[in-house]
Amino acid sequence: MAEKIIIATDKAPQAIGTYSQAVKVGSTVYLSGQIPLVPSTMEMVSDDFSAQVVQVFENLTAVCEAAGGNMSDIVKLNIFLTDLSHFATVNDIMAKYLSQPYPARAAIGVKQLPKGSLVEMDGIMEI
Repeated sequence: MAEKIIIATDKAPQAIGTYSQAVKVGSTVYLSGQIPLVPSTMEMVSDDFSAQVVQVFENLTAVCEAAGGNMSDIVKLNIFLTDLSHFATVNDIMAKYLSQPYPARAAIGVKQLPKGSLVEMDGIMEI
């Protein structure tokens, strides 16, 4: 079995539970869910949906970089939304962080997310 390497960076919110920001096994990195917390304050960035999506992508970017990769290395992205009507906004912002070929992804409507967040994302990165 391949060694598990724990990925941690202070440029993304610290894990606030029994999990790691990411775990690398071989060349695959499993990214934990990110909500729109500002790393330096551990507070929500804003109530504004667009600002929350940007912060989530910034947090994911920081963890990807800490693992030795970047956003283009994400092969699977899961997006959790409390309101699926905001999905067009996610697409618009996502296009600023990712380019073709885009990763596989899922968009899942959920009732509630931690700390009242409107969006959370996790993913798998291959480096």
